Amino acid sequence: MLQQLGITLPPGTNPMLSNVAAVMVTATLPAFAQPGQTLDVTVSSMGNAKSLRGGTLLMTPLKGSDGLTYAVAQGNILVAGAGAAQGGSKVQINHLAAGRVPDGATVERGIPTPFLQGDRIRLELNASDFATATAVEEAINAKLGQGTAMARDGRVIEVKVPAAPNDRVRFVGEMENVDVTTIEPVARVVINARTGSIVMNRTVTLEPAAVAHGNLSVTITSTPIVSQPGPMSSGQTVVTEKTDIAIKQEGGTLMHLPAATNLADLVKALNALGANPGDLVAILQALKASGALRADLEVI
Repeated sequence: MLQQLGITLPPGTNPMLSNVAAVMVTATLPAFAQPGQTLDVTVSSMGNAKSLRGGTLLMTPLKGSDGLTYAVAQGNILVAGAGAAQGGSKVQINHLAAGRVPDGATVERGIPTPFLQGDRIRLELNASDFATATAVEEAINAKLGQGTAMARDGRVIEVKVPAAPNDRVRFVGEMENVDVTTIEPVARVVINARTGSIVMNRTVTLEPAAVAHGNLSVTITSTPIVSQPGPMSSGQTVVTEKTDIAIKQEGGTLMHLPAATNLADLVKALNALGANPGDLVAILQALKASGALRADLEVI
C-alpha cells in the first residue's frame, strides 16, 4: 500500500482559497509491478472540503513504509456522488469527499521479488487448515509428479519448481489449474457486535437442547409539574417532576430445539424461538457454552 499526505497547491495559489483541498492519496502496488505500469489511486479529503467533484490532483509522489517513492500520481478525480445545497437545504448521494483517478499513478520503482530465487516456492492458504493443505499437496503431486509438493504446516506448501524462468512460469501456470477436492470449512458463526448481524456457514450443526428466553423492559416516565404562587405574593414558580417507573418481564416458555444436521434445519429451529437478532446473539452464546452448538463463535 502506497500513500502520501499533503496539500496540493499550484504555484502562486493563495492557500486560503476555498477551491483547494488537503487530500490523502493511496494506491496498491501489485505483485511484479514494473516501472511504467499505471495504477488506480484513491483520493480522500483530510480537511473540511465539501466536495472533490471536478477536482484535479496535482503531481504527488507515493511512498512506501521505507520512505522511498514507488509511484507518482496526478490526474482528474472521478467522484461517483452528487449533491446540491440552497437556502439551508441539502441533498447528497454517496460520498463527495472521496474519489478515484483511473490509471492516475505511474510506477517509478519496482519491488524485488524472490520468485526466481531458489528451487522452491511457497504457497500459503488464506486460512490455516491441515485438511486443505493435505488436499492441495496430494492434488499437486498427482498431476505434476510425486515429491513435487510438501506441506510444511496447516498453511504453507512448498513446491519444487524448474530453474529456468520460462519453465518456472509455465510450471506455475499449470499448477494454478490443478483441481483440489473441496474440503468442508470449519463450522463458524460470525456475529457483528455493532449491527447485530449473524452469519453462519453450512457446516454449523445443533445438538438437541431446551431454551427459555424472556424479555425484561423498564419504562421510566417523567412528567413536569409546575407550582405557581398566588397573585401579589412573594413566592416563586417552582417546576418539579413526577416520575413513574414500570417494570415488565415477559415469561419465557421452555422450548425444545431438535437436532439440526444442516443449515436449513438450524435456521428453522432458531426462528421457532421468535427472538430478535439481539436476543439471538445471547441464545447462540448460551448454546455454545452448553455444548449444543457445534461451531466456533467469532465476534467482529
